[in-house]
Amino acid sequence: MLTFELPAARALDSRPGYRPFRATVARVLELSPHFTRVTFTGDDFDAFAPHGLDQRINLIFPLADHGLSDCGWDDEQPLPDGHWYSRWRGLPNEARNPLRVYTVRGIRPEARELDVDFVVHGDGPAARWLAGAAAGDELVVIGPDALSINSGLGIDWHPGNAHRLLLVGDETALPAIASILESLPADRSAQAIIEIPDAADVLPIAHSALVDVRWVPRHGGPPGSELLPAVQDWVAARPEIVDSTLANAPQTITDPTGPDDFLWDVPSAPTGANLYAWVAGEAGAIRSIRRYLVREVGIDKRQVAFMGYWRSGKAND
Repeated sequence: MLTFELPAARALDSRPGYRPFRATVARVLELSPHFTRVTFTGDDFDAFAPHGLDQRINLIFPLADHGLSDCGWDDEQPLPDGHWYSRWRGLPNEARNPLRVYTVRGIRPEARELDVDFVVHGDGPAARWLAGAAAGDELVVIGPDALSINSGLGIDWHPGNAHRLLLVGDETALPAIASILESLPADRSAQAIIEIPDAADVLPIAHSALVDVRWVPRHGGPPGSELLPAVQDWVAARPEIVDSTLANAPQTITDPTGPDDFLWDVPSAPTGANLYAWVAGEAGAIRSIRRYLVREVGIDKRQVAFMGYWRSGKAND
């Protein structure tokens, strides 16, 4: 169970699980050719719930000619009632600041610091902001409120008591995978398969001796193209996980049909399950891996969490 210290021992209440935090860039660190870490600081970060794992947050970026529109970021009431979101949605397009989803890579409430690891690619609002990011720049972070009983929202890692853990993802999932691995008890084993753009993008991850991390560079190939073969290799070396009963009687899998639908299915923590798989990254690749694990390997679909973090050729709005 996740626990943390409340700021100034204040009591929890039923306010929304997420709230806006004013944030200022403290440091920008190039980690590798395709990864940059930005450390933010903020006066209210002592109230940022330090759950870690794969918890999602939103970054709201300033507009080049407009800065940050006023959505009540500093008003006392929108914090407990969540009205900032309706105000943001109600803005005209030209004044609505871009919002993008990221993962908490590190949070130190006592130091009022937040780390976010960015993938360096593309030419969207986040990429343009990152290219010029420097100490003192400001944006808004929508993150978990330590004063809310709902601050655990946005966490999709629910392995239950499964003793065999498999984590699979491309570079967009790397921050989440790293945080999860670093949180595992020393006696918990896990296999991680991480696709990265280039071999130079291998990053240090603190983990126990029971965790194995396989880095799979794609060297210019399509995103996600190396993940399924790597997962197939992992399964081939472990024939005991194949369930011929389920494999011969395919389980029903419903994929989203609309062009703007999310590919996202996070089951509850499995009870008594042997294997738990967490798969995230480019939607097309993630769909293929899920179908392979469920239909060909015979893993119960209730033991496979899959998240389409992004879709090739489509802006991540």
